[in-house]
Amino acid sequence: MNGETTIADAPLALDLRDRAAVARALTLVERGGEAAQSLLAQLRATGRAIRVGITGAPGAGKSTLAMQLVRALRPSGTVAVIAVDPSSPFSGGAMLGDRVRMNDVAADAGVFIRSMAARGALGGLSAAVADGADVLETAGYDYVLIETVGVGQSELDIAGIADTTLVVVTPESGDEVQTAKAGLLEVADVFVLNKDDRPDGNALWNALRRMVDARSRTARGAWTPPIVRTVAHDGRGIEQLVEQIGRHREHLLQDGQLTARRRTRNRARLLALTTAHLVRRLQSAEYAELIEGALGAVDAGDSTLHEAAGSLARSLTADAPEVAAPQTATATGA
Repeated sequence: MNGETTIADAPLALDLRDRAAVARALTLVERGGEAAQSLLAQLRATGRAIRVGITGAPGAGKSTLAMQLVRALRPSGTVAVIAVDPSSPFSGGAMLGDRVRMNDVAADAGVFIRSMAARGALGGLSAAVADGADVLETAGYDYVLIETVGVGQSELDIAGIADTTLVVVTPESGDEVQTAKAGLLEVADVFVLNKDDRPDGNALWNALRRMVDARSRTARGAWTPPIVRTVAHDGRGIEQLVEQIGRHREHLLQDGQLTARRRTRNRARLLALTTAHLVRRLQSAEYAELIEGALGAVDAGDSTLHEAAGSLARSLTADAPEVAAPQTATATGA
C-alpha cells in the first residue's frame, strides 16, 4: 500500500505478504468504530479458506494442538491462527498477547498468529473474532484456525464461525463430557482425545464412542464425528487429525452442504450485525430525549415497558428508506 491510502480506504489490497497491513487491519477490527465498519463493509471474503475451530476446556492442550496443526498444514498452504484469550479487565485487550509457545512457527512467513480478546462476549467469543477471520481470508490465507478461550458457551459458539469444529477433551474430562454431551454432539465435527498417554484414556474413548454411536443411529446419513487420539506435545496423532479434517471438508462439499452451512452462519451474523446497528442508533444522543419521555410515561402509569419498547422500535425504522431486494444473491462464504 502506498502512503496516501489507509487500510480502511483500500482493504481489497490486503495481502498476506504484507503482514504489517494485515496486523493493522485486525487491530482496527478489534477497536471497532466507524473506521472498522468502513473496512469491514468493503471486505469480500472469497470462501476459499478452510476455517477450523479448536475448542475445549482450559488445560486440554488446545494451543499445543494448534501449533502442531500449523506445522502439519503448512506444506499444503498458508496458515493463520486467531487465539481467543481472556480479556484484560483494564485494557479490554488479550491478556496473553501473541502466544509465546507458538513463536517457533510464527517466524514462518506463511504463518500468521494473532491473539484476540474475548471482551466478555457471551460464550467467550466476540464479534471481532468472526470479522478477523474475514480479514485473514481476504488477505489470502488458505487455512484459518480459531482457538477458543475455552470457557462458558464458547464450545458451542465456535460452530457459528468455523467450517470444521474440533472438540478437544482429555482423560480427566470424562464427567464433563457426560454432563455436556448434548452440546458437544451438536457442534463436534471431530473429537480430539488429547493427552491420550494419560490414565483413563481408554475409558473416555469408550464413553465418546457410545455417544457418537447413539447419535449415528438417530441421524442416518449424517456425518459421524470421528474420535482422533493425540498426544499434542510430541505430535502423536496429528497426521490422522489432518486427515479427518480433510474428510470432513469433502463431506461438506457433497451436495452443497458447505454452502448451506455457511449460509446458516451468514444468516446468524447478519441478524447480529443488524441488531448491533439498531442498538447503537438507539443509544445515540438523538434518542436520549425520546427514551426519557418513554420512561416518564411508564413512571406516570400512562404506558408499560412493553408498549414503550414497541414505540421505540417503530421509531427506529419509521424513517428508514425502503431497501430493494437484489436481483441476484450470492453467498460470500464469510
